[in-house]
Amino acid sequence: MRMDTRLLVWLCTVAALSGNRSPAGAAGRSCADTRQVYSEKGYSTSTAPVTQISGEHLRLCPQDYTCCSSQMEETLSLQSERDFLKAIEDNSQFLLTTFTQRHRRFDEFFRELIDLSEKSMNQMFTKTYGRLFTQNTHLFHELFVELRRYYSGGSVSLTEVFSDFWSGVVERVFSLVNPQYQFSDDYLECVSKHAEQLQPFGDVPRKLRVQVSRAFIAARALSQGLAFGRDIVNTATKLTADSECVRGLMRQWYCPLCRGLPFLRPCHSLCLNVMKGCLANQAELDTEWNNFIDALYLVSEKLEGPFNFELAADSISVKVSEAIMHMQENSVSISSKVFQGCGNPRPAPARSKRSPSESGGNRKPFRTYTPEEKPTTAAGTNLDRLVTELKERLRPMRGFWVSLPHTICNDERMAADVTNEDRCWNGQTRGRYLPEVTGNGLASQINNPEVEVDIARPDVRTKQLIISLKVVTEKLKHAERGQDMNFIDSEEGSGSGGGDHGERYSDDWPGYGPQSPPYSKPPRNPVSNPVKPPRGRERNGSKWSRNNDHGRVRSSASLHTFSLVPLLSLQFAITVAPLWR
Repeated sequence: MRMDTRLLVWLCTVAALSGNRSPAGAAGRSCADTRQVYSEKGYSTSTAPVTQISGEHLRLCPQDYTCCSSQMEETLSLQSERDFLKAIEDNSQFLLTTFTQRHRRFDEFFRELIDLSEKSMNQMFTKTYGRLFTQNTHLFHELFVELRRYYSGGSVSLTEVFSDFWSGVVERVFSLVNPQYQFSDDYLECVSKHAEQLQPFGDVPRKLRVQVSRAFIAARALSQGLAFGRDIVNTATKLTADSECVRGLMRQWYCPLCRGLPFLRPCHSLCLNVMKGCLANQAELDTEWNNFIDALYLVSEKLEGPFNFELAADSISVKVSEAIMHMQENSVSISSKVFQGCGNPRPAPARSKRSPSESGGNRKPFRTYTPEEKPTTAAGTNLDRLVTELKERLRPMRGFWVSLPHTICNDERMAADVTNEDRCWNGQTRGRYLPEVTGNGLASQINNPEVEVDIARPDVRTKQLIISLKVVTEKLKHAERGQDMNFIDSEEGSGSGGGDHGERYSDDWPGYGPQSPPYSKPPRNPVSNPVKPPRGRERNGSKWSRNNDHGRVRSSASLHTFSLVPLLSLQFAITVAPLWR
């Protein structure tokens, strides 16, 4: 009995003495949990120690007793980089999906509206004018060809597109309302050259140009902006972690595994410092990224308000019909002015004179179709819904790049909860993480305790992205004002040139009448956006003559050129005869 007691005391003494020798105890500690986790990640455990060994061979983790061999540490450092890149990909997927899907839906919607607008015009005009329209359908088709080309990114001046369109229309309609005369090409050119002064269609061409230009400029800018957003997210998230970043990632995520604590998560503040160091360059995008998102938001608002694309597309056929009716109703006075300016035309031979029915004399006048009669889009949605959905997705995108470290570290798989400060991995062992969390951006990383960042060498690709963001944002801001940057210095005060963006028409504002909607901004100071004076048109080849026996426009020294100079410059004008009355 005494022998058993002595043996028990001896065993307890040995156990107590061995407990004070922590290195020896650690050296014999099992690595079963580490081996299991390592195996679950798909790696062979052939190089994994069964029990902890001395850690002098470690390069990244603390050189205490460890469950990792040199090969394991290298493998896990590569795994930490893959985990990091996967976390960025997962957390940016919302951006990528939104930009990709919204761009596709808006693009399909805009293109379908253009198609339906042309189809509606063809149906309405064929029903009203019949053969007279179908014989001149190429003129109207060309208008939509150019509108599609502009929307698709072509270098197209919308002012010139509409100017050419109305020139063609005035020539056709003038011939139709004067079937008793035969007009040469030169004579019709004389008519179209001076259509601006004649105003045969009233104010309709200007209104249509402004309304359609603003809508198309905004639609194209939004579509291109969404595509750009998709591309910039793709570029900004395709990064490679440098060696200092990988060191920090390994120390926070897999050094606990090597220490035999595979289920211990890094402290939240440790994770933030590592992520802010690794994503310092991405944080530099924040200011211009937010400006870009804000500009997209404002353009989308304009599309459902004053620059409503649906309304503009629907109004093309209606406004063209109004213009033609205006010229029909005022054909006598318009023709009289043309005859005074361009000369009396030659009468048409009796056999070729068109009857009133052939010239459309008995046709029904154009009318504005009700919304119920107009074709509806088959895209399964409408503009209001598309814009509302887009705005809901744009709001949380602000501040994405500076909040990305927080987003990653708030994932319980990546870091311990912020409330669990004493039972987390602090980079060395289990315990509280003491260093402060650094600020956002490159310059703030000068004192980052976890990742050494060279703040004197900004990332070249990031600088290029910032420049691209500024350029696209500026285009969106101009589009929000109804201006196309590509033609802002060359347009004649149109919606695409910036001169008419302050105008208001009742049909520009769905549901609001002639006043601007409640969310609109006050008018800008006109001094900051002066309207450019219209440029004088070229008159070469377009001469004004008195009546002649052949009804042709003659070009000779006896004819006088018509000049459209401002009143203040009359002393430089050439006297004209005959004058418009």
